[in-house]
Amino acid sequence: MADDLSTLLERQADNVRAVLNILVETPYFYRTDHEDLFFFLRRYQQQFMRFFQDYYGWTLLLDQKCARVYKERWYNPAITEANRELFGFRKRDECLAFMMLLEFYEHQLEENDMGADDLENLRFRFGDFLHAAHRRFHDLYPDKADQYSEDGVRRILREIFPSLEKYRLVKKEKPPADLAINDDDVIFEALPALYHYNSTRLAQAVQPADDTSTMADDASSETDLL
Repeated sequence: MADDLSTLLERQADNVRAVLNILVETPYFYRTDHEDLFFFLRRYQQQFMRFFQDYYGWTLLLDQKCARVYKERWYNPAITEANRELFGFRKRDECLAFMMLLEFYEHQLEENDMGADDLENLRFRFGDFLHAAHRRFHDLYPDKADQYSEDGVRRILREIFPSLEKYRLVKKEKPPADLAINDDDVIFEALPALYHYNSTRLAQAVQPADDTSTMADDASSETDLL
């Protein structure tokens, strides 16, 4: 079974090693990272899937534009949650804001007649998402208008976007050097990994609580990965 990859390794060692390294170097391997290697992975996806499952117990997830390996458990008890390098948010408002981004992303795909597999990724103005998130926070907490004013929601979003960029769920587009724009007009590209998160499942994990409530560090534990 896993010998299938060993056979492929004998014939195309450089490509096999490159793909294996890319899959564990970052949370997501995008087709745009290295198109030739991505297509190599897709061509031999069964061999790679069996390798990760047989040797690590990991699941290889792959679609038209994105690949990742997913592990369900940690084996070293000495590495506590606080010491794991994982994507996730601990504060309730940050978790809600991430869920709202997923919802906003899905709505924008529908409104623009786009699909996650389209060649071009969805792009959106920060200000448009800010207004959508402001409305959703107001819907959830109509009695806390002062806390969730537009400026209050802006502060929440400013807290989550650095992590979203670091873990490559969104990418900020650099404006032309001769164009000065404000924060609301900044354009973000929604990267393919956003489609790997289920906003409905995530919503089930978020319960009304005070501002100090927390959630698990690993966002994938609160979501269904496709």
